[in-house]
Amino acid sequence: MTKPREMQAARVLEVATENSRIRTIYLDLAMKAEPGEFVMAWLPGMSEKPFSLSYCDGAKIGISIAAVGPFSTALQQVKPGGMLGIRGPFGKGFKPQGEKVAVVGGGCGTAPLIYLVEQLAKGGRKTYFIIGAKTKAELFFVQRAKSAGAEVIACTDDGSEGRKGFTTDALANLLSKEKIDCVFTCGPEVMMKKIADLCKAKGVDCQASLERFMKCGFGLCGQCAIDGNLVCKDGPVFPLAKISKMKEFGILRRDACGAELKI
Repeated sequence: MTKPREMQAARVLEVATENSRIRTIYLDLAMKAEPGEFVMAWLPGMSEKPFSLSYCDGAKIGISIAAVGPFSTALQQVKPGGMLGIRGPFGKGFKPQGEKVAVVGGGCGTAPLIYLVEQLAKGGRKTYFIIGAKTKAELFFVQRAKSAGAEVIACTDDGSEGRKGFTTDALANLLSKEKIDCVFTCGPEVMMKKIADLCKAKGVDCQASLERFMKCGFGLCGQCAIDGNLVCKDGPVFPLAKISKMKEFGILRRDACGAELKI
């Protein structure tokens, strides 16, 4: 069993508004973590929740949050100077590979990918960043990706920015024109399932960051199991070789009580 890391007190340095739904909290916490790894964040009087890192420079970290429930809504209200409890990093992150790569993010899945994009581009790889959202106003980290040197391909459902349509269509178009060595993805599982199937058909390697309900973060509770794998410990990033064998991927998930739900 992986030994749980002790909780550390982290001071809030800055709270940045990314769009109408997403805020990034920057914390004064020294940490070494790979893109795709996550931390457990705790607020006094409330439970703790997992968040992938959207920023990490060794001296401070950033987590990007959408207000979707009581905890995340309260977390968005913290102010500079406030304190959070942080455990981690946990899990297995993305493994950079190849010389020409595509990174595909949908909705909140863009958050952990921007840190990856910066690492890929810094390593001299030709990096395409395909970002999807319902509308232009919901896109975020576009400029940050461009500043890192990535070629951004924006996709919106209403066509208000970039291509009108899905990220999966944009990826299919890219794969038909360019020889991509690896695709990295995070976002809605239906999207990632289509991407994994597309990559398998094209013979392109793929890594996907999965999301499941987590309670402990280090493999004790078993709440985040998927086909015998624990997302918190064996993932959250899985290679195509494992994803293609998962019968639940893109089909089933579990709620807080462990009951199966259709995706």
